[in-house]
Amino acid sequence: MDIVISGLLLGGAYALVAMGLNLQYGVARIMNLANGEVLVLGGLAAFWAFVSFGLSPLLTLFLIAPLAFAGSWAIYALFLRPLVKRAKSRGQLEVDTILATFGMSFFFVGLMVSLQAEYFTYSFLAWPISLLGSTVAANRLVAALVAAAIAAALYLWLNRSRSGLAVRAVAVSPGSARLVGIDVGKVSALAFSLGGMVTALGGCLISTFVTLDASAGVLFTMKALIIVIMGGVGDIRGAIIAALILGLVETAVATIVDPGLTLVAAYAIFLAVLLFRPQGLFGRRSA
Repeated sequence: MDIVISGLLLGGAYALVAMGLNLQYGVARIMNLANGEVLVLGGLAAFWAFVSFGLSPLLTLFLIAPLAFAGSWAIYALFLRPLVKRAKSRGQLEVDTILATFGMSFFFVGLMVSLQAEYFTYSFLAWPISLLGSTVAANRLVAALVAAAIAAALYLWLNRSRSGLAVRAVAVSPGSARLVGIDVGKVSALAFSLGGMVTALGGCLISTFVTLDASAGVLFTMKALIIVIMGGVGDIRGAIIAALILGLVETAVATIVDPGLTLVAAYAIFLAVLLFRPQGLFGRRSA
């Protein structure tokens, strides 16, 4: 039971990171390799707010959200929209944006090293509580509950609102979306910005129980990519379930086998999905 509870709590935090990348890749067609660095930036902001002003990370979320959204919109408008306009095919766009965001990840790492060279961590709700007969850290439980609330709000927005419907339409078929009057460019910018915001919020929550540093972003990018591929590109429901599965697998391997093999287990899942179900958990094979 300890493994299940801990795994679900970890998977809940992973879900936000993966949903951010899923919005950016599934809708805007941007494979953002700087996704993990955005997460670490969110965690760094929460760290600074806590140690400098004593501001709770739960309140810092409300500061990070608009800043991350605006920053992601600026990045898309200034650096990625020109690549989108000149791309003659989806394949070319993916290659160009992979290279662009790969370079961007180095920029973010250099920026964070110059601002905070060492590992950063802080103590927030760092006490044990009992849950279903298991003992878990209060910060992990709170982070998972907040992540679940954000994920639920995003899911409802995508499925119950006109703007969310437009985002889903662009994810399914940008060409058809244009035919019904949807501004694909604006919707793509919105999806990319929302993705960056959700990822930064995930970083704020994860920083409450994980020690981060500037180079940690690549690990989170890899895990987000695994979850997106496993859950299905553009499928928020699949991303949430895949994140929970990855959290359970990592926790089980770390507890039963060896903590050093968690990345090996994650990579094994990635290869298995690519080989046997490349369309994701809920996707359908192409005709």
